Amino acid sequence: MSTDTGNDARQQWKTWREERTETVCAPYGPLALTGTYWLADAAEGRFPAIPGHWTEDGDAVLLTATAADGLTADGRPVNGEVRLGVDKGPAATARVDHGGRKLVVLRREGLWAVRVFDPGSAGRRAFTAIDAFEYDEDWVLPGVFRPYDGSRRVRVENADGRERGLGLDGELAFTAAGSAFALQVAVEVDGTLWAVFADGTSGDTSYRFRFLRTPAPGVDGRVTVDFNHALLPPCAFADHFICPFPPPGNTLPIAVPAGERRVLVG
Repeated sequence: MSTDTGNDARQQWKTWREERTETVCAPYGPLALTGTYWLADAAEGRFPAIPGHWTEDGDAVLLTATAADGLTADGRPVNGEVRLGVDKGPAATARVDHGGRKLVVLRREGLWAVRVFDPGSAGRRAFTAIDAFEYDEDWVLPGVFRPYDGSRRVRVENADGRERGLGLDGELAFTAAGSAFALQVAVEVDGTLWAVFADGTSGDTSYRFRFLRTPAPGVDGRVTVDFNHALLPPCAFADHFICPFPPPGNTLPIAVPAGERRVLVG
């Protein structure tokens, strides 16, 4: 039987779904990503889809371009050299622009890359909705965070087929369907918890894996685990993201019919 609290939570979940759709549909949201280009793979510092010459320069990327390339940095035309660090904010705030496309500089495990976010992407045009399981308050569970003595780093396959390190800070323990489980999680800068997990629905009635975020645990480690807010990873919206796959132990042996399921396209 639904409770008033449950009805409030369901309405909050609907609002969260609407906001989530707005985010992924934004001009520079995940649907707008059309490419991730690694400098290590670039022939003589050039990419077919991006003008200019891009090279590593110590702790930065050196962009060399002429006015004819049509690039701007910080709103000014690039005609010469510009040193670029990692773009830490949303794609919309990236320093370099090319005709409305945002060129985002990133670095992973010492390797530099440039991402292209194009508001005219095929992904944005084709998107119709994020399919999700119906809200189910039975999947709002009490949990306990158990931190490790120190952070750990494991190697996991990423969506682009390469292996990279994944930082883990502890276990999130909870009980579901009468059995006890634990997911390995990372602690974000704001204290919230993040996990990448798979379950019995993965690759069947939902995407092959999903993300789970929780509030920051209390001082006693207690935290609410709400699988209704399980998220599709960015790579579900564009092939050019490099999302980590679930680490060993984070594939639940039960179905979790809650949260986002898949991207629907027209």
